[in-house]
Amino acid sequence: MNDAIRIKDLPEHERPRERLAAHGAEALRDAELIAIILRTGMKGRSAVQIGDELVRKYQTLTALSRASLEDLRKVKGIGRDKAIALKSALTLAARMAQEIGGPAPLLDTPEAVADHLREENLSYSVENLQVVLLNSRRKLIRVDHVSKGLVDSVTIHPREVFRGAIAANASAVVLVHNHPTGDPTPSETDLRATRDLIRAGQLLKIEVVDHVILGQRTVANPKGYISMREMGLVFSGAT
Repeated sequence: MNDAIRIKDLPEHERPRERLAAHGAEALRDAELIAIILRTGMKGRSAVQIGDELVRKYQTLTALSRASLEDLRKVKGIGRDKAIALKSALTLAARMAQEIGGPAPLLDTPEAVADHLREENLSYSVENLQVVLLNSRRKLIRVDHVSKGLVDSVTIHPREVFRGAIAANASAVVLVHNHPTGDPTPSETDLRATRDLIRAGQLLKIEVVDHVILGQRTVANPKGYISMREMGLVFSGAT
């Protein structure tokens, strides 16, 4: 670590702390703000350069905030402590954004669920399972990101799906995942897994309200998603 490029070793105009003090936080790029959190770089790479790589890799701060500690550590120059510091800062920022956003949104239709998660899911190149936790009035508690799969599959375990719902005292959940191919048509695996989760939810007294699959808007499917409940799939006999 003695060979790491420290921020104070950079030319004065490249020091993000000094630039923030002189010009305010709004004057800094995302990579520079990330560099302040990282504090130091590594041999041959400054913290700003590492920040630039993170911005290029994840493209949006929302996508970066969803990265796991393991994913962050895959970036050269980010070890355990830096990954933890970055994850902590981004999580605090997300919680503050939720507070500023005002009352929790009402997600009582598949369209509302799809609109809430559509933009975030556009950045995913593999399938990601998200569990939307709802209270008894169908208002959002939070969204749990449960599993990341391959290009065309995602592994779903009931214990992972319902762990957060139990802890948050959620009354219901909506399952959501994306199809990177753009076609939201459910696979047999999707249908089978949904049936299993409905049964698990019934045992736990947590209703699985719907399973929404996000894709791309097309002439055939201008909504860009499908709702298994609306289509009468697997939910037709659910109570």
